[in-house]
Order: sequence, then structure tokens, then C-alpha cells
Amino acid sequence: MTASIALLLLIVAAAGVALLAGRLRPDLVALLVLVLLGLAGLTPPADLFSGFSRTAVITILALFVITAALERTGATRFVGQWLGRAAGASEARQVLMVMAAAAALALVMTTIAATAVLLPVVIGLARRARRRPSRLLMPLAFGALLGGLVTLFTPANILVSSALVDAGYRPYSVLDFVPVGLPMAVAGIVYMTVWSRRRLPDRALWGRDGERDGERAGEPDSAGDRPGGTLTEAYGLQAAVSAAYVKPGSALAGLSLHAGEWGRKLGLMVVGISRGGVVNLAPRAADEVLAGDLILFTGTTDDEELARFGLKLTADPAWSGQLASDAVSLVEVTLAPRSAFAGATLRELRFGEKYDLRALALWRAGQTVREAVAEMPLRFGDALLLQGRRSKLALLRDEPGLIVLEEDGGPLRLSRRALLALAVTAAAVGLAAANVLPLAEATFAAAVTLLLTGCLQMEEAYRAIEWRVIFLIAGLLPLSLAMTSTGTAALLGAALAGALGAWGPLALAGGLFVIAALLTQVFSAPITPLVLAPVAIAAAQRLGADPRALALAVALGCSTAFLTPLSQPGSLLVMGPGGYTFRDYGRVGAPLTLLLFGVMLAGLALWWGVR
Repeated sequence: MTASIALLLLIVAAAGVALLAGRLRPDLVALLVLVLLGLAGLTPPADLFSGFSRTAVITILALFVITAALERTGATRFVGQWLGRAAGASEARQVLMVMAAAAALALVMTTIAATAVLLPVVIGLARRARRRPSRLLMPLAFGALLGGLVTLFTPANILVSSALVDAGYRPYSVLDFVPVGLPMAVAGIVYMTVWSRRRLPDRALWGRDGERDGERAGEPDSAGDRPGGTLTEAYGLQAAVSAAYVKPGSALAGLSLHAGEWGRKLGLMVVGISRGGVVNLAPRAADEVLAGDLILFTGTTDDEELARFGLKLTADPAWSGQLASDAVSLVEVTLAPRSAFAGATLRELRFGEKYDLRALALWRAGQTVREAVAEMPLRFGDALLLQGRRSKLALLRDEPGLIVLEEDGGPLRLSRRALLALAVTAAAVGLAAANVLPLAEATFAAAVTLLLTGCLQMEEAYRAIEWRVIFLIAGLLPLSLAMTSTGTAALLGAALAGALGAWGPLALAGGLFVIAALLTQVFSAPITPLVLAPVAIAAAQRLGADPRALALAVALGCSTAFLTPLSQPGSLLVMGPGGYTFRDYGRVGAPLTLLLFGVMLAGLALWWGVR
């Protein structure tokens, strides 16, 4: 072992300890590795910062923009609407449809994005079927991971393909993963649908003190047990909304909602303004009230009080009874475990000013509260019903103290921009699959086209990019190069080939899959392929096997993170709403991982000729 190999292994070990300790952010650890590689002279200066311009990074960056455009235009909401119609009432069918929908989205989106898009839909589906969300949320996260096995668009697959290019081999095409990944995905979905439902927990959401509901005697169930129907119906708002006619000469006519102080003077919350037969839901504070308007509101008052301000109770024939529309959503949220919102009121948090959303009702201890919601200290287990413009919901989803449970956006029409976003995405995938354009060029061109056509604004694109992931990958890509240039990958590959090579290349592929799957459980997803792919290529060269086939085993192993929720944001995302424990992931994920291991070996033997 040379000094450079020993030094590089020391850097890798130190980085692994830092990541496991959790004292430093993973992206900062990656940048420290970059600095150490330069100071130690293990990577030439010309290659040290090459990670920021590599095609793998550009592809992943472009995928973030494409995903955001599909969400922003409403294209992904159609998957949710289709899911709601197709899932039916059978639990087996719901698990099947949820996983199929998540896997389909994961073909062109990151797994966390696919999970996040469907999370509110799946919770709403569970509530309408009077089923605990824990029965569907783990299948949702696992479905997205299984979809990532089929396509090149998963970051791990892109990074392994990049390692092949660095070693002088042909990169993977978009369809190279299908012969092995598709049978794995199908087997995983069948397993979850038929057998794993017996092992899925049956729990409600998190309780008041961070415990799961139902685990404390006498504690009522929370958000999972409300009646079915839309959110408007579930919270009883159809009967709670009244309409008032603004008489000519009213003291509130000609004033904005803010200036009219409807809440302070009358104790009412305005949820809509009906004018000329058109209802403007979720009006802004600056919107003006005119004589002849019909004001939709919640809250109690009497005729005399209304008359004092020139108002008269009446009915509004233009109101359909729903408080959501194409542009306005009803959103149900609950407090995340250890949320800083606990114990504070919405008024103290200046919630309406920060998020431009109004709280219409609160669900607590089996009861709906619609009066003075902003003045009530929040508790764990509470669910809030919020109304606001769909354009404002991105900020809400980024709030770590809240979990979005369900969204009711009203009937959705497929806009021209949504159709354009779908067409551009399909064109990018088609051009890359047909090898007309390299994957990085196709996805980057699609991202720029979506920006030029207004499907996404530049500011939204910057916010959509997970810069922590970009810096993590760009910082560690030179480490992958250093493992090859210093001979470290060859040394480790020879050791691995010596240990498993006697049983043939297929056994070596199985070993690489297992190592990748285990490392992925504890390390951030991009780290394992960057370190292990050069080792797999070197081991294949040592045995005279196909490096592309053995590297494929690494890529697929990196996408089988079913044993713990640590390295996959999608699994972490559903952990709180599902009330899952670490043990739950192991009970369901261990048999699934063994099943996928067997299917992967069969696929490599059949399609790649690995024996």
C-alpha cells in the first residue's frame, strides 16, 4: 500500500466518521474532503473543482428544475386526481395504485419529489376510506424508491454512469436499467401489495407529546379519524359559511379587507367575495369591498350587528359550497414532532403575514373548532385547515415545523402550460432514450425551455434546486477520481475480487449489491455510489467481467434503502405522518431487500450474461 492510498483511505474514513457523528452537515463534509484532497495533492488542481461542471451535476440540477415546473404548472396534480379515482376502497388496491403512481412519477422526478407530491393525496385517500395513513405512507415512499430502479434519472444511477465514463467506459443509456430494474420494481410492488400489508403498522398520527396516538390510554385519535368527503365537508364548513350583502352606504364599502378590520370589528373571517356572479375565494387583505358585493364569511354575529355596518344576511347563488378552486387550495397541516409551533398561537407566530394563509378551523380531540382559531395555543396532534393561493403553498411545504397532510385544490383543468411542461419533459426523455442527445444536454435544454416559456420563473428555479445535494455531489466527485488515480479503487477491487471471485462474477455482483445496500442505509444517498462505483469497476477488471454490469449492481443497491429511513428523504418525510418507528422499516424492508436481491441476480444473469 502506497502512502497516497493510505492517506486517501484515512480521508475517506474520517469523512465517514464525521457523517455518522452528525456534527457537520454532509455538504460541508464534502467540501472539507475537497480541500483535503487538494492540500494532500491527491487530485490535480485541474480536476479538483471539476465536480461543479460535470455532466452528472448538471443533469441532477436540471432534474430539480423540471420537477419544480411539473409541480408549478399543476401537471403532477393530475396523477393525484387519477389516484383518487382509481384507488377504490380495497386496501390492497390502494397500496397497489399508490405504489404504481409513486413509481411512475419517480421515472422523471427525484424520489423525494415524487413522495412529496403524493403525500397529501395519499393521506386524503386514507381518510376518505377511514384507514390509518400508516397503512399507505410506507408503500408510498417505497414505491418512489422502486421507480428509481427503472430509470437513469436517479442520482445514484447518474453518478455510477459518470464513474464509468471516468474509467473509459460507455455510460448508461436511459433504458439500460429497464431489463433488471423493471422486474425488481414489479416484484417489490407485488410484495408490498400481497404480503407486506400484514406487517405494516396500524397507527394514527403523532400525539400531543410526540407519542403516537393510541399508545396512551384515553388519548383520542387525531387527523386520521375525521369523516370522509372533501376538506370543506370534513370540517363542516359548508354549513358554517354565511353570506352578507354590502348595502349602498355601508361603512365597509370602499375599504380594503385590511382597512375594514372585519376580524376586529365583527369577529368574522372573510373567505370569499362574490361580485357579479363570480366568487373570489381567499381574497387578499388589499382587496377592496364594494357596495353590492356578497361577502362569504365564517364566525357568528347577529343581524343587528351586521346592520350597524350596513350589511344584511342573505344567500349567494354563485357559491358552490366549496372553498377551493383552480387558484385557491384548502390545505390541512399538522405539527411535526418537536415543532417550534407547539405552545404558540398563530397570532403570536404572525402566521397569516408570513404565509399569506388563513386558518379556517382546527381539529382537536375529536372536535372541530372554528372560532378564534388564531388565539388558541397549538398542541401536538392538532390539525389545521388553511385556505390560500396555491402559489403560496411552496413556502408552507418548506416549513420544518409543519407537515402538509392533504390538499383540496378543487376541480383542476389542464392548463396550456401544464401540457407544455409535460411535452417538454417527454421530449427530453425521448431524445435521451433514443441517444439523439446526451442525457445532460437533453435535461438541461428542457429546463431552459421551461424557464423561457414561463412554466417556471428563475427565482422559483433557484429555490427548487437542492443546493446541498449539488454541493455534496460536486464536492465528492473528485474523491471518486482520486480513488482511481491513486490506485485505491484497484486495491479494494482486488481485495473484493479475491474474497468473492472464486464463486464467479455473479457472486461478486451480489456482494457489491449487498455492500451498496448496507452503506446506503447510513450514509447520504450520493456518497455510496461515488465511493463504491470505482471499486466495482476495478474488481470487474480484475476478474475479466463486464464493468458496466457490476457497476449496475452498485447503482441498484444504492436504491434499495428500505431497512432504515436515514438516507432517503422520502422515507423520513412519511415517518412522522405515518407514526413509524425504525423497527417498522426493518420489519417491512428486510424481506423486500432479500426479494430484490434475488431478482437483481436473475436479471444480471439473464440480460447481462453475468455468471
